[in-house]
Amino acid sequence: MAGKIATEQKGTPVAVLVVGLLVILGASFFLLLDRASHRPPPPPAPLTPEAKAYVHNLQLMDVDMQKHESYMKQAVVEITGKIGNNGTRALRVVAINCVFYDPYGQLVLRERVPIVSQKIGGLAPGEIKNFRLAFDDIPDSWNQALPQLVIAQIVFG
Repeated sequence: MAGKIATEQKGTPVAVLVVGLLVILGASFFLLLDRASHRPPPPPAPLTPEAKAYVHNLQLMDVDMQKHESYMKQAVVEITGKIGNNGTRALRVVAINCVFYDPYGQLVLRERVPIVSQKIGGLAPGEIKNFRLAFDDIPDSWNQALPQLVIAQIVFG
């Protein structure tokens, strides 16, 4: 009978060890995901030398800005205009950096947005296309002036 008691009190059950190991692995995975979510995204790629050489063929025209209030009582700034392709190459993507400043000339927001994309449709040589950009997250310190618009990406079609 003494031998039977000794075997019943022997060590921790395997199921408890497996559950403990799973808890530790799960917590480690959660911490890894949490750290990854707090890392800033990598900066977008700069213009390629080929794209830099082509930029002079693109023309932004009739750019206008209006500010209005959305249905949710939130200020929305809308920038409209046209982009023309005076070059000889078809474009699949054209993105611009919209750079907003405060009254002292300090940067308050830089946002990269596509004005030509596969979803919107490409831009053929000699073609002019309308664009519309809406912003609802511009800081209050913005100087209320039209942002600087800079070609940031060109993908040839």
